[in-house]
Amino acid sequence: MKKNVYYGKDDFRIESLENVEIGDTELLLKMMCCGVCGTDVHKAIEQTVPTPTVLGHEVSGIIEKTGKDVKDFKAGDRVFVAHHVPCYSCDQCRKGNYSLCPQFKATNLNPGGFSDYIVVSDKHIHSTMGKLPDNVSYEEGALVEPVACCLHGFSKVDLEPGDNVLIMGAGQIGIIQSQIARHKLANQIIVSDVNDFRLEKALAFGATNIINPSKQDIHAELLAMTDGQGIDLIIISAGIGRLLNDAMNLIRRGGQILVFAPFKKDDVHIPAYRFFEDEIKVVGAYSSTPLDYEPALIMIKNKVIDAQAMITHKFPLEELESAIHSAHDPSGQSLKVVITER
Repeated sequence: MKKNVYYGKDDFRIESLENVEIGDTELLLKMMCCGVCGTDVHKAIEQTVPTPTVLGHEVSGIIEKTGKDVKDFKAGDRVFVAHHVPCYSCDQCRKGNYSLCPQFKATNLNPGGFSDYIVVSDKHIHSTMGKLPDNVSYEEGALVEPVACCLHGFSKVDLEPGDNVLIMGAGQIGIIQSQIARHKLANQIIVSDVNDFRLEKALAFGATNIINPSKQDIHAELLAMTDGQGIDLIIISAGIGRLLNDAMNLIRRGGQILVFAPFKKDDVHIPAYRFFEDEIKVVGAYSSTPLDYEPALIMIKNKVIDAQAMITHKFPLEELESAIHSAHDPSGQSLKVVITER
């Protein structure tokens, strides 16, 4: 048994996973697939987490064994599991802000998704684990968590059928969001990015139009694509602070902006007058909630989200560092990168 441990930028080490024991309320999961999330890439490249640590949280696998008090799952079950669990009783949870709960980020998988085996606590069993249907592969199951994150984001905005949507960023998250927008009957689903490979992928996954702002006048293109109406909803899915300024200048009167990416803690200058004069709304969304996993699984099961087709690169656990760099390469031809254990 092994795990891939992050010690710093370009410093991943395979280590033995020894003396794995579970309690009566826990279970042992054999990891079969773990997606490489943009936050994993950010943590590894920017070195934003304490080390040593095992990254990875988009997990699917098969249950190896269960503690005697585990009732709803058994050895041999194929499942997905995510990493953060709210307490359900604090002030934030009572308001429905589960991802802001103090317990939320304090909970995690043990040791993390990039490991042969994972000890899953009772909290996770009850809140972030679900069985995979027969027609959902382990690779598809690993995308339940990112799809759930996107559904949480859409719950923060009011998207009406016929609205025009601009998604800034054609990475894995932007591609999922374009498929959800299509499912919600958006009119124009426009995706912008500077990577032409990812833009072409966006068209294949439901975008009606694409824009490369390094080559095109994005404002003029948006007006032309929407017959002069403009954009009702802009989703920022790339962690670039200036995109908020761009979004504030591009959104139509009465429009909404969803911030769905981490920015560096720098000042971002925006045209603040638009809040009052044009009734612009800006909201943020972080992570997912336990309420989003079942809808996410259903969307994957019913091919509303074509999860399997999104996967462009697969690496074994030993090559996690290469997987991180593949996902990080802005000029590369990767969309969704996963770690597989077969």
